[in-house]
Amino acid sequence: MTTTQELHFGDPAARAAAAGTPAPPAESPEVQGEKMVLNMGPSHPSTHGVLRLVLELDGEVITKATPDVGYLHRGDEKIAENMTYNQFVPYTDRLDYLAPLANNVAYALAVEKLLGIDGDLPARCQYIRVVCCELARISSHLLGIGCFAMDVGAMTVFLLTFTEREKIYNLCESLTGARFTTSYTRIGGLARDLPPGWTEQCRRFLTEVVVNLEEVDKLLTRNRIWVDRTRDVGVLPKEVAIDYGVTGPNLRGSGVEYDVRKAHPYLVYERLRFDVPVGSLGDSYDRYLVRMEEVRQSVRLLHQCLDQLPAGPISVPDGKCLLPPKAKVLTRMEELIHQFILVTEGINAPPGEVYASAENPKGELGFYIRSKGGGTPYRLKIRAPSFVNLSVLPRLLPGAMISDVTTILGSFDFVMGECDR
Repeated sequence: MTTTQELHFGDPAARAAAAGTPAPPAESPEVQGEKMVLNMGPSHPSTHGVLRLVLELDGEVITKATPDVGYLHRGDEKIAENMTYNQFVPYTDRLDYLAPLANNVAYALAVEKLLGIDGDLPARCQYIRVVCCELARISSHLLGIGCFAMDVGAMTVFLLTFTEREKIYNLCESLTGARFTTSYTRIGGLARDLPPGWTEQCRRFLTEVVVNLEEVDKLLTRNRIWVDRTRDVGVLPKEVAIDYGVTGPNLRGSGVEYDVRKAHPYLVYERLRFDVPVGSLGDSYDRYLVRMEEVRQSVRLLHQCLDQLPAGPISVPDGKCLLPPKAKVLTRMEELIHQFILVTEGINAPPGEVYASAENPKGELGFYIRSKGGGTPYRLKIRAPSFVNLSVLPRLLPGAMISDVTTILGSFDFVMGECDR
């Protein structure tokens, strides 16, 4: 036998009527339940470093998100003001430590602009720098795609992308002597020329990485789980992206065709043919597709650089900013004095201020330098793309589910080394 109370178990008003008590007041649609504050990070695998997110939740829906950065802060900008220009090159490795070669080049371009020698770089030097930048872009995007896929649950993709990154590290070790922190670029040139057989190794890698990239494409791009987890998740409208100063693949994923290599060409990018991929909706899926296509375009750029690579010197003819050859330092007094002054006092830069930027894997990496003359900068400011890109999270995360945070963070592909510079 069923009672009246059991029939109306889900209706508070009916239960109250059956019990002979007044019905409880109806809740206003504006009234919400008690919210919960959740700390995500700084020790969380999906925050890709020491990022802390303070999330306010209404059930599983995010109502407020506050990024808390600074756990990795090292004061690089203040350190630069107490070092000579060349001494700071190794510190740029530690910014976006997934693309150290590209950081070196961006910093060197700013100092060379200050010195007025940016137009004197030999062609071979410029081509090798572009090769370094594009290898760094491929390496960074492979890691970004692999970790993004692993965050969402696709472990095989992570193994495929890291297999190709290991080949890039072998090329870096052969070229620079180091796998991770390369410190290869010098103000006015490069530390050393390409070793024998290096271009052939690079060409072999380019043929292999395309094969594995197509395998990743087959595993992810039309995968039902991947598409459901990324499409329409973390939609960043182009107007919002522009307002917040977002750059790099995250900006282009929102449909804005802005790339520093095209908008403000540097080195030899004007002589090279490549396309700038853009998305349409600006969701996590678009950001993934943009990075996949950028890897293909970087392969295209590298083939052109290797085909056009000229012979010649790798440093500017002006010896005032370069260390003299070791053999002359050990045998001649003038070169010995010159090296001593460069090492102890640094390059004598003129007074002035400059800003130079480059298209790094994470976005526009810029260096503002103010000089009062002498061998050290008076002020140095770094425009870190990851720091700027993360500023949009308080606008982007509210309204998303807690399970979508992992997807959105993975699609932004940030690195805390340059965010907490």
